[in-house]
Amino acid sequence: MTPTPRFPRSSGVLLHLTSLPSPHGSGDLGPAAYHFIDWLHAAGQSVWQFLPLGGIGLGGSPYMSSSAFAGNVLLIDLTELHRRGWLEADDLVAQEGLSDERVQFDRVIPYRMERLRRAAARFETTATPQERADLAAFQTKHAVWLNDYALFMALSEHYGERLWNTWDAALAQRQPEALQQARARHAERVAFWTFAQWCFFRQWAALRAYAHDKGVRLMGDMPIFISLNSADVWARPDLFQLDASGNPTVVAGVPPDYFSATGQRWGNPHYRWAAHEAEGFAWWIARLRATFELVDWVRVDHFRGFESCWEIPADEPTAIGGRWVQTPGVALFEAVSKALGPLPIIAEDLGVITPEVTALRQRFGFPGMRILHFAWGQNDGGDNAYLPHNYTHDTVVYPGTHDNDTSQGWWATAPEAVRHHLREYLACDGGDIAWTLIRAASASVADIALFALQDVLRLDGTQRMNTPGTAQGNWTWRFTWDQVQPGHAAGLLRFGQLYNRLPA
Repeated sequence: MTPTPRFPRSSGVLLHLTSLPSPHGSGDLGPAAYHFIDWLHAAGQSVWQFLPLGGIGLGGSPYMSSSAFAGNVLLIDLTELHRRGWLEADDLVAQEGLSDERVQFDRVIPYRMERLRRAAARFETTATPQERADLAAFQTKHAVWLNDYALFMALSEHYGERLWNTWDAALAQRQPEALQQARARHAERVAFWTFAQWCFFRQWAALRAYAHDKGVRLMGDMPIFISLNSADVWARPDLFQLDASGNPTVVAGVPPDYFSATGQRWGNPHYRWAAHEAEGFAWWIARLRATFELVDWVRVDHFRGFESCWEIPADEPTAIGGRWVQTPGVALFEAVSKALGPLPIIAEDLGVITPEVTALRQRFGFPGMRILHFAWGQNDGGDNAYLPHNYTHDTVVYPGTHDNDTSQGWWATAPEAVRHHLREYLACDGGDIAWTLIRAASASVADIALFALQDVLRLDGTQRMNTPGTAQGNWTWRFTWDQVQPGHAAGLLRFGQLYNRLPA
């Protein structure tokens, strides 16, 4: 096992793709994504971090995807489909009344899905031999997950988005004859979902190549757990803790913490780790291999779950009644690194972190995370791990992440003890708190410093991306280019020069 090499001293911006400007209701892989890469390059930033790229779940959450492998088809650039002749100009007429500042999922999803259906239909009648060959090659390359995913999505539509374990028993139990009949019966819809994934992966490969040309690394986000209503759980129920009816016996979450007094009950099924270990962690190897085909670095969400998981009985309404259960993280990462080589992983090690979790992270050379919002007002001058003087180089530092309030919003509600400690520690008056924290992160010894775009733009708490423990009103934030002023890029570039974070 070779530990991950040290990450380069660098900085970047956290922005999910749906937050980009676009005339079609939400950000996508279109011109604004390329322009954002240009902006990062001009600002001396070499990392673009975003949230998971899979399909979204309830409330627009990118952490409850229908597949651990598939891309979010709502991110497909419709203008590129028009250039290929699969959409007409009239198809690109934007809906009236769509917000430039929020994603209105109830309107955006049907609009974009209808355009993808039209594009798939025109592809069937107008595609060139080379385009058909490219699609066939994509299907062959990704068959290990794509075939199950496309059929799952077709059946999910057929059954009105019901949980897979409520489908006809023969299909829920994946009886071979029933699956064969379903593929024939739903062939058109299976072909659609295959086509949509091909479009996503094509467009993503082009964007990634452009980012590399500009010296920008793409940093993804991999949730540790999988949604119950996913192609993965349907295809391999033996790898998850389910009862005979396909319902979880225990579900995932975290105990009470900074974000919630009752903890968080996420509801994802837990892994049957013995089954994964018996297969040499083949599913995890395939998952991480697929992830690194899309991104350069990956933040592994809830890393502490690879040492011990919080198991909540499925009939418990909150997370309070859970318990810690040890997981085989060492064996898992040894198997994956043996198969894939050194792993450019950032460990999201927030929350209840034990010495065992830290030892697991350090054993494989994964940087951990530090949040400046958590640094002040306790252990004044002491051993609070979030205070910059306690950082080590194997750290990724943020003022706040997508789960935090914006720095302006956080400061507006911070207790006076927090304000006093920060002002004294950073020798500031708190008048420009977002950029004060960006400077503190940049100046620290952490190898990587990342800033939410909301903080770069000095936005208030109404512009936060997510409030953990709440089901509504999240994941919708967007920005507009007129909010981005020349001083923003110039300021980041200057900090990169001052604190040696510019690309080599």
